[in-house]
Amino acid sequence: MNALGCRGLPAVFVSLMLSTAAAAAADFTMLDRPGAVHLKPSTAAPPKASSGFSFIPPASAAQAPMGSSANTTQVPAVRLTGYIMPGDGEKLRDMLDTIASYPAAKADGPLTTIELSSMGGSLLDGFQIGSLMRKYHLIAVVRSHDLCLSSCALALVGGNVQDVPQSYPTRCNIEIGGKVGFHNFFLNPAALRDGTANDPVASRMQGFSDARGGAAALVKYAAQMGLPPSFVASLIGRPADDFEYVQTVGQFLSLGLCPVGIQRPSVPLEVQAANVCSNSMRHADPNPQLSARLLPADQVRRHLLERLQAQMLASRARGRLAALLANGAVMRVGAETDRLYDDLRSSGASLPEIVGPTYEVTLNGPAGAEPACYVSLSPDDPDSYDVVINGTKGLSSPPNLPPDNARRLFLFNKQTIINPRPQ
Repeated sequence: MNALGCRGLPAVFVSLMLSTAAAAAADFTMLDRPGAVHLKPSTAAPPKASSGFSFIPPASAAQAPMGSSANTTQVPAVRLTGYIMPGDGEKLRDMLDTIASYPAAKADGPLTTIELSSMGGSLLDGFQIGSLMRKYHLIAVVRSHDLCLSSCALALVGGNVQDVPQSYPTRCNIEIGGKVGFHNFFLNPAALRDGTANDPVASRMQGFSDARGGAAALVKYAAQMGLPPSFVASLIGRPADDFEYVQTVGQFLSLGLCPVGIQRPSVPLEVQAANVCSNSMRHADPNPQLSARLLPADQVRRHLLERLQAQMLASRARGRLAALLANGAVMRVGAETDRLYDDLRSSGASLPEIVGPTYEVTLNGPAGAEPACYVSLSPDDPDSYDVVINGTKGLSSPPNLPPDNARRLFLFNKQTIINPRPQ
């Protein structure tokens, strides 16, 4: 298909097309209508006349005309390039309806992959494209050599379907090196003056109205995508020409995005265990002081059972397993200890699966040092680990869970930069 284009936007958000009338529908027909909320033209690349949606057909169907019966046995991918223009959301909808009609399309999984390479454009169309990605279960990907800025970045967060993959990184979004940047929108003062040339007060009032509408549209979209309120606040509170690039582990986690190409962090296993604990907890301190000690391999299960035993005794738990746990003799026989541990895990007790070296992670706070987590890590598979939290009521499941498509992110400190911003 031919490209569709739009104006460049150097900030985090793309052009936002809002109706100038309070109750009117959004206008997707004009970029610079009076009062339109949009981004400044980009200086990084010359404006283009159109953006582009194109099929990336399967290799076996590369020579067949798109839509012919010869290429319906496999589902093509999609690539978006250029600036996002008003109406592009509807064009993508038509394309996805076509792809969904292919016999090979799966109703119970991601429909296809869409590659994004855009400086931005119409904000409302960016919202629509992101919503379509979520509706059709698309996996959005920014390749290592591509940029995805402004409304493109907002659209990207809709393409983060997180099925449990067979192996990393089947369902990931940003190749290391791909640049994804967000920024604030702004009002076009020239358009406002043109629309209310004879009434400066009306111009200012229209500006306030459009700004409120733009912020409301952003808040609504962010809520639909499951983005944290702090994300919206950080964008609205920053200058329009100040980009926030997705580069740290914490940003990937908060936006629900997955990096393609990260390996296990090159820090000791005990540091990785502390990071897993920190990422798994809800803690007022964003950087809690944690330290980890390795538990002897032959004492791990007994140590954890003793923790659980104290918890059950305090809560006066009843039942066969509680009775067995209360009998300290059973924990003095290795085979019986292992069997009891497995039985308790099967019954729903909060005990970690032992997949490798197991660490007791301690939180150093004002009241002293207290065990915060127990973390077991596989030394061979960075996506294989288990963790339980040790709180005031004993052992429990963690409140924060790692993403299914990139569990290895929890091995990193949130502040670690894994995808450096452009220089």
